[in-house]
Amino acid sequence: MSSYKLVCPHCASWMRIRTSDGKHIFLRVAYLQCTNEACCWAARAKFEMPHEMSPSGMPNPSVRLPAAPTALRREAMHQ
Repeated sequence: MSSYKLVCPHCASWMRIRTSDGKHIFLRVAYLQCTNEACCWAARAKFEMPHEMSPSGMPNPSVRLPAAPTALRREAMHQ
C-alpha cells in the first residue's frame, strides 16, 4: 500500500480509490471519492510514470522509460 495520501480539495478529508484500471504498464486511471460523507466529492485521476528517477537493481529488459532530466532528479533529492 502506498504511503501517499490523497486529500479532497474541497474539505481536506482523505480520499479513497474506489476502483482503478491499468491502461498501460506506466499508466493507471483511478476513480477517487472523498471519505467525508457530507462532501462526497468524486474525481477521476491518472497516475503516470513518465520518467525513471533511478535505474532498477533488477532491470526488466522490456521496461524502458526515459531518464528524468537532471534538474528534476536534483529537486526530488531535496524533497
